[in-house]
Amino acid sequence: MIARRIAATLLASLATLLAEPVVAAAAFDIGLAANGARIDAVAVDAGTSSVPTVVLIGGLEGDDSSAAAVRAAVAAYEQRRGRTVRLLAVPLANPAAAALRFPPTGVAYRENPEAHTLWRWLGSVAPDLVLIAGDDDSGLAAALGAQKVADMGRIPARHWSGATDWVAQLGSIAKSEARMELERRRTRSPRQFALELAQHYGRDFDQPWYIGAIALVARLKLGDVDDVRRLVEPWVNGSKDSLARPSSLIMAGHIVFTELARRTGDPRYIAAVRKVADLGFDASGQMLEAMPYHDGYSDSVFMGTTIVAQAGALTGERRYFDMADRHLRFMEKLDLRPDGLYRHRPATEAAWGRGNGFAAIGLALTLSELPRNTAGHAHALQSYRKLMAALLPLQTRDGLWRNVVDHPGAYAEFSGTAMIGFAMQRGLRQGWLKGRDYRRAVERAWLAVNSRTSSSGTFVDVCESTAGITTVQQYLQRAAILGEDARGGAMAMLFATELMEK
Repeated sequence: MIARRIAATLLASLATLLAEPVVAAAAFDIGLAANGARIDAVAVDAGTSSVPTVVLIGGLEGDDSSAAAVRAAVAAYEQRRGRTVRLLAVPLANPAAAALRFPPTGVAYRENPEAHTLWRWLGSVAPDLVLIAGDDDSGLAAALGAQKVADMGRIPARHWSGATDWVAQLGSIAKSEARMELERRRTRSPRQFALELAQHYGRDFDQPWYIGAIALVARLKLGDVDDVRRLVEPWVNGSKDSLARPSSLIMAGHIVFTELARRTGDPRYIAAVRKVADLGFDASGQMLEAMPYHDGYSDSVFMGTTIVAQAGALTGERRYFDMADRHLRFMEKLDLRPDGLYRHRPATEAAWGRGNGFAAIGLALTLSELPRNTAGHAHALQSYRKLMAALLPLQTRDGLWRNVVDHPGAYAEFSGTAMIGFAMQRGLRQGWLKGRDYRRAVERAWLAVNSRTSSSGTFVDVCESTAGITTVQQYLQRAAILGEDARGGAMAMLFATELMEK
């Protein structure tokens, strides 16, 4: 039995390890099991990126001898000189010994979280070879070799006996399909990336929502002015009323008219922006307490603040700048936590990833409009810097921010990462942020977003729409979309086109 061989070779490995001091590899979380336990991985680099990447997996049936064997193999490999592979390992892939099936079924990560975590993480890191310890792999090796893992490519896999000389037994390792696809993606420039996504997103504006508007703004930056004008024309020529069914999503959707006004000088676009900004005033012209339709969500730091600040910039009317400042302060009272992060709404303390992403892009876009010599600009700048400082240390090893940004093990989420990456890049470009740490954070976020985006417009782990929930557990279990997603596409295009302007 494989388990017996592992136990025997483990004793030999431990005897060798006791002969010299061992420095344990730093662990990093890749997900959560159904019982809430963290699923951790470790890495031992080879000092060069040109060597193959190998993943060792143990503990598929719980914390057994296979998990111990993987831990021992990692510790031994740390002591090795002249490493010939980059080693990643997941010693305990299934902490609660849950039933597994590969490819995983059900809604990630609400159902079968252990299988979804391992499958999508393997696809994202795209190793050249996976070695699996234990007697029963629940079909993992066969699935990795037959399926396109997390939309990346197939990955060769085989069982590992636990032998201490596993490195010598590897032989020649060819690049996996997944690795070749990952490398191809990483050669894309921000412009090429945005152009690829523009073939799939920003192709209609049937509803004047923020998602379509952000994708269209990105297309404008790519030079597609005439087609964007065609798509939005019904909303400015009287054919359709953009405020027939007003909401915060609709208000934010009007940012596309700001961009068009600046590029064309057409006064109809300015009128469309002003129409939304005027919702912040009563019949006598007095400012309301806040912009309407916010419902208390941190999303409204973007959806209610940016558009009224843009109205001020387009018209030169100070009252719009004042309203933007008023609304931002109102939202901060509702949702800004003492630690600098945003709760999603007053009914919960959960620091939802995209909820903080909305605050990040809202502050960055609003700052871009407010006059620098005003109290509103000074306050927004202070708020922006505090949020960026709170988010910076929460970026994961792989360059993403989690779906609940301050909860270790929460899944690494795509759209929030693109939004925070955009906001930091805008700050670096405008001089609001300085320093290597922020530059490095943007570089890592771009690498993660680029790596998790296919040329056909699919993504890894975009959180579904989220409203009306209150507990951290509910946020942790929001569906993580693997595939096409208009929201993910829009935010990725926003980030990429900002990087084009470096």
